[in-house]
Amino acid sequence: MENIETAKHYQFSIKFKNSLPWLIPVFLILIWQVACNASWVNETLLPSPIDVVTNGVKLFKKGELQENMSISLYRATAGLLIGGGLGFILGFINGVSHTARLLFDSTIQMLRNIPHLALIPLIILWLGIGESAKISLVALGCLFPMYINTYHGITSVDPKLIEMGKSYELSKKDLFTKIIFPGALPTILMGLRYALGVMWTSLIVAETISASSGIGYMSTNAEQFLDMKTIILCILIYALLGKLSDFIAKNFEDIFLNWRVIERGQSNDSKASGNN
Repeated sequence: MENIETAKHYQFSIKFKNSLPWLIPVFLILIWQVACNASWVNETLLPSPIDVVTNGVKLFKKGELQENMSISLYRATAGLLIGGGLGFILGFINGVSHTARLLFDSTIQMLRNIPHLALIPLIILWLGIGESAKISLVALGCLFPMYINTYHGITSVDPKLIEMGKSYELSKKDLFTKIIFPGALPTILMGLRYALGVMWTSLIVAETISASSGIGYMSTNAEQFLDMKTIILCILIYALLGKLSDFIAKNFEDIFLNWRVIERGQSNDSKASGNN
């Protein structure tokens, strides 16, 4: 009986922890709805959540919502893969090679300090206003977070571990796969998480520049007709997509960094046995 109560308490605790991050957003939405129902706010400027959702359902039935969302997801994913991949490769090369570090790092750091959104006029002049320009802008935003964190992660690996690997005569491949990369992985995943955030920020800007599709286009087009329901809907979609990206990044950390949890558990067990 006691085990059943313990299991129920554990399940309740898990459900409470999972629902806790949504507590404030749900509370704000409820306050928002109450304020609209009580006419505390002008619904022409701030429509109620129910009206926004109803408008979203209408756009979904027309096929407009999912079409623009799929285009935005394509641009975001392509930009992340190109920019994030290039950032990872450059960070890896500069992290393991002192010569490459001297050759490339200073130039990359100078470029990093230029706000990538300030390059929009050049991108438009060079690439036009098509898909390549939008994807390039997202790629530029994702490149530097991945580069910095990959480079920092590899160069921050404990030198004693590397020396130990060399003393065991590990090959360069084994040294990287068994010591350097696992040691750098937490920082690399942190860079991925940051790059995902920059990805959506860059996409929002990219899709407001002479775009004819995408969530940003929906928002800009709605602005011309003072369609606040669609504008708020687009903002909420960006927020939910950002939350989904962060959720995926956290799952990657749980999957690839589960060895840290095991190590902590073993360390706690050893401390407990030592105290006994």
